[in-house]
Amino acid sequence: MIRRVLAAACAAALLPALTPASPAPAATALTAAARAVAPPAPAAAALAAPAAAPAAAVRAAPAIPCPKPKVAPPPNRPPAPVPPPDDPVGSAIGGDALATHGLVIPPGAKAPPAVTATTWMVADLDTGEVLGGCGPHVFHTPASVQKTLLAATVIGKLDPDQRITVAASDLDIEPGSSAVGLLVGGKYPISTLWLGLMLNSGNDAANALARLAGGGGPDGVRRTVGEMNALARRIGAYQTHAVTPSGLDGRGQFTSAYDLALIARVAFANADFRRYVLTKKAQMPAQPQLKKGGFQFQNENKLIFNYPGALGGKTGFTTLARHSYVGAAQRNGRRLVVTLLGAEARPLRGWQQGAALLDWGFSLPRDESVGKLVSPQDVAPVTAAPALKPAPPPAASAARTEEPPRLLSVAAAASVALLLAGTPLLLLLVQRRRRRPGAQGRP
Repeated sequence: MIRRVLAAACAAALLPALTPASPAPAATALTAAARAVAPPAPAAAALAAPAAAPAAAVRAAPAIPCPKPKVAPPPNRPPAPVPPPDDPVGSAIGGDALATHGLVIPPGAKAPPAVTATTWMVADLDTGEVLGGCGPHVFHTPASVQKTLLAATVIGKLDPDQRITVAASDLDIEPGSSAVGLLVGGKYPISTLWLGLMLNSGNDAANALARLAGGGGPDGVRRTVGEMNALARRIGAYQTHAVTPSGLDGRGQFTSAYDLALIARVAFANADFRRYVLTKKAQMPAQPQLKKGGFQFQNENKLIFNYPGALGGKTGFTTLARHSYVGAAQRNGRRLVVTLLGAEARPLRGWQQGAALLDWGFSLPRDESVGKLVSPQDVAPVTAAPALKPAPPPAASAARTEEPPRLLSVAAAASVALLLAGTPLLLLLVQRRRRRPGAQGRP
């Protein structure tokens, strides 16, 4: 009986210790960073901090539908992969107004063009002001726009004049996917590989660059992908999780329009990147030792051929991701970037949808804004936050997220201390009771 009493007392004292007394430090710091960038909108203030109430008590404002064109016949889309669950804190990065699956534009602004993209965003590359978007923080598979993250991560690490010998593993890509035509045993300048990556979306070039940047060994690609994810966390792109360096589909691989704008901002800060993405055509050198001649290839981003002030960008497509696009342009002293995901190629191709959204962005006054691209300094307190966990396959019942650490509260610790201090006295009383005459043999 006494043992049961002691067990119940211990459980009562320890139970509060298993309940977090406050939000996780990383989430609190992340909320502070988001609020420091843009004041929380009253209608969505609850989305900027971890909810203490049940999820049903937190309600976002109704999403405003994004303008969509009528497409006949409707596109035949494959089933989308299951994304990670929405994170109210991560969705408020850059400002609470961005935590929506619908349209967000400045009050009184003219409607943006109707596009087929599932999610998009327009932002100022220099000031970081977000001009508008459609579900800016909605998860989506990236396709080849992920090559922008590869470039942002390792372009400064590799000497463009260094020559690399292509390995057989570099050509281990999905059959029928884009390749610039590298040859096993061929020797190429790294600058040529960057051109093959950004102009022709070469998945073979992506593997070669990632392998070299990761040390050149069999684990080079894996290490570089890890560095890509680390960079994403450092700059606040918390909805980005890379699995492949090229953007070829991989389980658990996601990004968002907002994250792509953060990544593009890092990439466009590099002079070599800006030069590569504005190159209209390039030459693949001959490989005499392999008895293969050279050939010319050109930039697949038609924005640089057709849009005045274009600064370049990156196209992307897989059957699963559909069309994706990152593009930038300058006009009247402003540099804007557009990012879009999940688009169809009709009635407008991805780059054309990007051009239409850029025109809309340039039409807005300079002081219009619905949010902000955070800087690494804004998110410095949460750089140690856990990486995004990939969602399980659709057959799984539910996606799991990291649980916050459970620490002993001061009150619970004090309760345990008092209980332990009183235990010897209680045991002494028990022993005396057992020694009373006539008490022996009792259960």
